[in-house]
Amino acid sequence: MKQDFKIQGLSKLGEFLHQFLQNSEEEYSLEEAELFALMKKSEVENPWFTIENQRFCFKNWADILKIENIKNWLSEYQISHFSKKVGLILAGNIPLVGFHDVMCVILSNHIPIIKLSSKDRLILPFLLNKWGEFSEWNLEYQFVEKLSDYEAIIATGSNNTARYLEYYFKDSLSIIRKNRTSVAVLNGNETDDEIKLLAEDIFRYFGLGCRNVTRLFIPKDFELSKLFENFIEFKDVVNHHKYANNYDYNRAIYLLNQEKFWDNNFVMLKEDDALFSPLSVLNFSRYENMEDVKLFLNENETGIQCVVAKPELEISDSIYFGEAQNPNLNTYADNVDTMRFLEVI
Repeated sequence: MKQDFKIQGLSKLGEFLHQFLQNSEEEYSLEEAELFALMKKSEVENPWFTIENQRFCFKNWADILKIENIKNWLSEYQISHFSKKVGLILAGNIPLVGFHDVMCVILSNHIPIIKLSSKDRLILPFLLNKWGEFSEWNLEYQFVEKLSDYEAIIATGSNNTARYLEYYFKDSLSIIRKNRTSVAVLNGNETDDEIKLLAEDIFRYFGLGCRNVTRLFIPKDFELSKLFENFIEFKDVVNHHKYANNYDYNRAIYLLNQEKFWDNNFVMLKEDDALFSPLSVLNFSRYENMEDVKLFLNENETGIQCVVAKPELEISDSIYFGEAQNPNLNTYADNVDTMRFLEVI
């Protein structure tokens, strides 16, 4: 019974976000106006969280938080009869990146003890409060500055932070996430529309998410101009001062070091085998044999979150262009099933 209330409340939260996105500022209800004020404050506190990117995030949640989606997702799992406290250390690289973890814990009948990122501290509490109101049930969760009194841990951080977290929580059941990024594999037959969809995978959230593509594999004779021509819809990213600072800095370093790169005044392409690229830079490598690409993907799977490619390339678990920033409810960070973990704690 309690679970039914939670599911219904969560679907109503999706409906609330959908209605919010449909309305103009003049049409906002008091609750919608409160949310918009928090969005503006979030952008002030963290300039990466533009209103546009926050709205994009809300749209994804509005699209998937439908009651049939939630029930179908949860039908694969056993919900615990006993509530335990699960400590959550949330990231703040893109808006609401930690909401899925919180949602998993609550729907597993556990209690999230939440340490918010200082970069994303306003919207999640609002949404959890609304979820509780829509559920007509008291959702159990806590926000804390320091974690204590927990029975399991889910934490997200950089590779350096992860080493500290693994040591600190070595005696606890835990999921400790590290840096990941995403890649795209082209076969040279992509249409302009497909490359434009790829641009969404690259530039959305300014490239700050683990699902953002930072490395391309392209055929030996692929013309780079085809990329630049179809990236142009995102040219305004360079008007964002923090992105522009990264672009100017990296460009200056490459010029100073006399490194070869291709530039269209808002993103640079660099022939480099590294998975991770600096912000405003997209690494690429040319291939002759698709099997070599697949071998690289297998050898580096612990650093890769998503592979974007056409289905015809038959790359395991790849997703289509434009889908990287639209994860489903059963899409888990680091490809570790959070709900399965929560079943056994």
